[in-house]
Amino acid sequence: MAQMVVIYRTPKNVEAFDRHYFDIHVPLAKKIPGLRKYEVSEGPIATPILEAKGFVTLTLDLPGAGVNSIAPTSLGLRPFDPAAFAAEPSPAAGVTQEERTQAVVALVKEAASLGDGKVILVGHSAGGMTISAVAEQVPNLLLAVVYLAGFMVPNGMPLFAMLQHETLSSALAPRLFVGDPFAIGATRIHAGSPDEAYRSLLKAAFYADVSESEFAHAASQLHCDESNAGALALSEITPGRFGTVPRHYIRCTQDRAIPLTGQDHMIATVDAAIGSKTATHTLESSHSPFLSQPANLAKVLIDIGVQSLAEQSAEAP
Repeated sequence: MAQMVVIYRTPKNVEAFDRHYFDIHVPLAKKIPGLRKYEVSEGPIATPILEAKGFVTLTLDLPGAGVNSIAPTSLGLRPFDPAAFAAEPSPAAGVTQEERTQAVVALVKEAASLGDGKVILVGHSAGGMTISAVAEQVPNLLLAVVYLAGFMVPNGMPLFAMLQHETLSSALAPRLFVGDPFAIGATRIHAGSPDEAYRSLLKAAFYADVSESEFAHAASQLHCDESNAGALALSEITPGRFGTVPRHYIRCTQDRAIPLTGQDHMIATVDAAIGSKTATHTLESSHSPFLSQPANLAKVLIDIGVQSLAEQSAEAP
């Protein structure tokens, strides 16, 4: 498999460039025979900083997300019908948590083979459910797991139940949901909504501390449906497997998608259930520090990497 990375300078006319790039260039590029993945990023990201420090990074789009997402037909119809969009069953409804878990297990195995050793697994937001499941399945391949403002849920509880806890009552994300999640099979948002109040709420929930242009680009990359299967799947973590993997939690103090009170509640709950402590780190950021504070986030991740490698060396016979 060949990978190509194209880096563009910031154009003089960003709006005209984006219009041509996303309306003309991207649709053409996606027709390349054999193309397996196409990603677009803009502005500061943490990955190059990590790689400059000698850390190899691998990422993927989970089943049902990113390039693997399928939008409901009603999203693209014109004129747009809000009622039809709210009622259409989700094409993502069949995506399971097990599919996502196995996709990440495969990536962890690939990363471990490339580095000839254990890896550090990072999960953001709802991705926390997946890295917990992976840590339970392949603890021997993990140097550490890192939750970036992520859902870390005790054994026997689904994400949906945790979301109902009083410490998460101020979360803005549920106010973005369109339609009845249980009727359509997914939690649905309308990231491309022209409604200013809705877009303001979207920015406040996920991207409060990024620029308007960065927010516009980030919103354009969001998929609208998140299958209920992941949110309803019970967390299955045990002290004997998950509990053997050192875990870290990066708290985001200004997060309004997963409020700080909820983050701290999850840390305390899992620590009590598993019988070991989660190492905590703190960023004064909203829900997406990989966009707003990539250097600060990279520093925390590098520190975790250095600490984890030192601990591994100390334990070696």
